[in-house]
Amino acid sequence: MNDLSNQTRFNIKDIINVLPHRYPFILIDRIEIIEPGKSLIALKNLTINEPFFQGHFPGQPVMPGVLSLEIMAQAGSFLMLSHIDDPLSKNMFFSTVETAKFRKPIVPGDQLKIHIDLVKRKLNLCKFHGKCMVDNTLVAEAKFSANLVDRARE
Repeated sequence: MNDLSNQTRFNIKDIINVLPHRYPFILIDRIEIIEPGKSLIALKNLTINEPFFQGHFPGQPVMPGVLSLEIMAQAGSFLMLSHIDDPLSKNMFFSTVETAKFRKPIVPGDQLKIHIDLVKRKLNLCKFHGKCMVDNTLVAEAKFSANLVDRARE
């Protein structure tokens, strides 16, 4: 695996090398680390070809709100995993949603810009604040936690 400590921009290949998620559940296309171990911005381009748009809802496709939470959780996971010595030995498990607000529907053609900040880390518990933006408009935000755990060996 490449040394991630000096890298600040990550494409989908880099993301797949760190996160365990795979199609259709890898939900991030690109990442830029703003401050290592503290904050990042991730991008997700949404097209009508996303599997969830087919059934949510026919005739009025809307991204399920829970997936904006999942995108924030994946971005938070990447923030922490890319900052540790052996990212393939660890994983992040989403554990708590303190607050979540869904302000506007996310639809095909939108480009989500996901802002993640690490609020606090205590041992293996990480608390984050995330915001999803479309064209500089806040569409979703959450305060959530995830636990850093050992990754299962295959």
